[in-house]
Amino acid sequence: MFKFLLRRSDLPLDRDAHSQFLPWLIAFMVFLAVLAMAGMLMLNSVAERWDQGVTGTLTVQIAPSEDSSEDDIRLRAALTVLASTKAIDRYEVMSDSRVLKLLEPWLGGIANSDELPLPRLIDVELHSGAVLDSKQLAERLAAKVPGSSVDDHRVWLERLVNLIRTVQTLATLVLVFIAFATVGTVIFTTRTGLAVHREAIEVLHLIGAQDAYIAQQFSRRALSLGLTGGFLGLILGVPTLIGIGFLVGRMDGFLMPGLHLATYHWVIVGLLPIGVAVIAMVTARLTVLRSLGQML
Repeated sequence: MFKFLLRRSDLPLDRDAHSQFLPWLIAFMVFLAVLAMAGMLMLNSVAERWDQGVTGTLTVQIAPSEDSSEDDIRLRAALTVLASTKAIDRYEVMSDSRVLKLLEPWLGGIANSDELPLPRLIDVELHSGAVLDSKQLAERLAAKVPGSSVDDHRVWLERLVNLIRTVQTLATLVLVFIAFATVGTVIFTTRTGLAVHREAIEVLHLIGAQDAYIAQQFSRRALSLGLTGGFLGLILGVPTLIGIGFLVGRMDGFLMPGLHLATYHWVIVGLLPIGVAVIAMVTARLTVLRSLGQML
């Protein structure tokens, strides 16, 4: 690639004023592409983590009553029902301190009040690959333990996955629009360059230069401008991602899941400028070949 960029050009394309804005446009588009790609990759990682952590689990909740001894009886009855359910692998009663910790982001200092009535929560894990009808389990528990309910995590997980897929689709559309915008900008710039250097191109034709040779000159210039603008956009995008990650890291992990890019994610993001530059190079070459063919 470096030898390709360093080859001598017979056309003074580097002096064209109309091409000076191209790196900045590409930088802006790569900046948007970095944000869209990083967001798509992070959302995919979050969905996978939540899927692994939530699938095959559910929570049984027993509403508190005025008599704590009655709550203990209802809790034992609920545990008996869970123990007789074949699909359940293990279950664990959450301690009051753990329940308070779950409520603290929502209730603040009130969650530490001794007078706050706390529900009894039971964390339930199913056997690997087991299928459980949560509605049927809820009916069995309601018959034995009034005031009980079952929170099946699969319900809101499916909604979360659907939301993430929608956002990922939008991010993909953004990347597609950026690619089309890059192609359109390069086509406009290349055609303008052909018009400006029309006489020089005709002279090259007279001395035996082929269309492919002339197209190579434009594609090399487009590749150079694409790399310049692409890496400028990457330089602007990476600090933005780091800043967003820093702000998210300062938030409560219960309210906002950890958003970070893995090593291979950074590699994909880092390859975006090269991809955009290659698109610019190929677009310029095809544009020149087609335009020169129509000029003959």
